[in-house]
Amino acid sequence: MENDSRNNLEKLKEEYHNIPVPASARENMMAGIEKAKKEKRMRIVIQFTKKTGLTAAAALLAITVMANVSPTTANAMENIPVLGTIAKVVTFRTFEDTKDNYEAKIDIPQVSIGDQANTEVNKSIEEYANQLIAEYEKEVTEDVAGEGHYSVTSSYQVVTDNDKYLSLRINTTVIMASGADFVKIFTIDKATGQVVTLKDLFRDKADYIQSLSDNIKEQMRAQMAADDSKMYFFESGEEAAEDFNQITGDESFYFNGNGELVLVFDEYTVAPGYMGVVEFTIPKSVTGDIG
Repeated sequence: MENDSRNNLEKLKEEYHNIPVPASARENMMAGIEKAKKEKRMRIVIQFTKKTGLTAAAALLAITVMANVSPTTANAMENIPVLGTIAKVVTFRTFEDTKDNYEAKIDIPQVSIGDQANTEVNKSIEEYANQLIAEYEKEVTEDVAGEGHYSVTSSYQVVTDNDKYLSLRINTTVIMASGADFVKIFTIDKATGQVVTLKDLFRDKADYIQSLSDNIKEQMRAQMAADDSKMYFFESGEEAAEDFNQITGDESFYFNGNGELVLVFDEYTVAPGYMGVVEFTIPKSVTGDIG
């Protein structure tokens, strides 16, 4: 379905450039846009990543039980080369499962920075992975796929490793008829060993949500004006109620090689599915030198 949506949009773009009457072409394009916006229902599939119902105890119990009853759960202390001078990431556990038309492979990393235990950070990472596993088990039990196919794949990568921060990005793909990609990034202050939020970064800037949001909207507007293939849920007229208005402050983020803040949005949240996971680099003129 995702490929069909993308193919349909590509076809519409081709028609836009070939039809000599701009108004007619625009109507066709807008019809495609409206169809793409309906893809936002896929956010239902990924909402479980934002649930807060799992307590730490329940999450720990879930993974303990699964480790004991599932022969396909692997414990692999796979060492990853040292990152920078003081940070290291290892694969603490890999959950794997295959049942009929269901399958899952979820890598669960563990972070160590210098001599710090980083207990709280690793607890948060494990709880997040436990939510993925628990939701997968729930879908299997309820047989939501029916005659179809359901799979969950989650892996990780280090996207920031500088003098101040380590950012661990967890990429997850859920496939059920169509696919949904989403991201969770744990950005860790190397000095304290604690996960930092946008609020932490901008504790001295009360209006940071507005300033970051305004810059993102400027980027959306500029990208759509420059490239017909770019589309965001923004300034869409009749769909204005569903348009992007401002960030929540809970977005995942990392710092690029220039020390600029990069905000990451899950697939379907601010753009149609064909756009995939969307990132916006915020210039230092907006954020100041925080990275």
